[in-house]
Amino acid sequence: MSNLHLSLEVFPPKKEEDFPNAHAVLDSLSKLNPEFISVTYGAGGSNSKKTVEIASYIQNTLNIPSVAHLTCVGNTKQDILNVVNELKKVNVSRILALRGDRPSYMTDEQFNAREFTYATDLVTFLKEKTDFTLFGGCYPEKHFEAPSMEEDLQHLKEKTDAGCGILISQLFFDNDFFYRFLEKAQKAGVKADFHAGIMPITTAKQLGTTVSLSGSSVPKKLADVIATYGDNPEDMRKAGIDFAISQILDLQAHGVTGIHLYSMNKPKVTAEIVAGIR
Repeated sequence: MSNLHLSLEVFPPKKEEDFPNAHAVLDSLSKLNPEFISVTYGAGGSNSKKTVEIASYIQNTLNIPSVAHLTCVGNTKQDILNVVNELKKVNVSRILALRGDRPSYMTDEQFNAREFTYATDLVTFLKEKTDFTLFGGCYPEKHFEAPSMEEDLQHLKEKTDAGCGILISQLFFDNDFFYRFLEKAQKAGVKADFHAGIMPITTAKQLGTTVSLSGSSVPKKLADVIATYGDNPEDMRKAGIDFAISQILDLQAHGVTGIHLYSMNKPKVTAEIVAGIR
């Protein structure tokens, strides 16, 4: 389908010596011609330099628009400006503005005195201080801390009104959640381009960690795939790729054009999915 707007997410290597391999991963992913590649951010700013370095490689060496994730929960306004200046130096002008998880080292006192309470505060700050293009996150099954979907959508509207025009969703495995979410977001007056976040589950173990981190529910169809193929790594890999392909094809059939693939730095899996949806 020609109206597919495909983007990818990668994460920076944890160790310095892994950078050459990270560049090789990016070189492979660039062949899929994504519209942009987003780069995750180390909790508490530990990885901000690596994020900048990888975002720069995507932007300047591969000539693909890069989106740098930026979390604010553990950062001061000055910390944020420091990262923004580093990004400016390397010609990166797109930020995915996130609150992020509270870093383990943060005391209650530090947490309660933080300069940014919500992602919306970061969006407002960046809108004032920079001319960056701002992306944000959204939760098809609501943010786990939000008391209700209605309240979550109210906060989402505040975030888009503050200047965040492109939203990337948390991963989900049941498309019905996403369709209902889009309908409710529209009714709530949220104006933005939506990109559906899709993560291929290619090992049984991966599902446990993914679900506990994202809070996404697991539909019977996916649970059955794991029960059937979970003990056979090669079959599980194929079944996980097929599940992601069928999920994306269904989204496209329902008019969803923005697809954001969580690549997990696996170019081969990502390429197989892209081949199946193009």
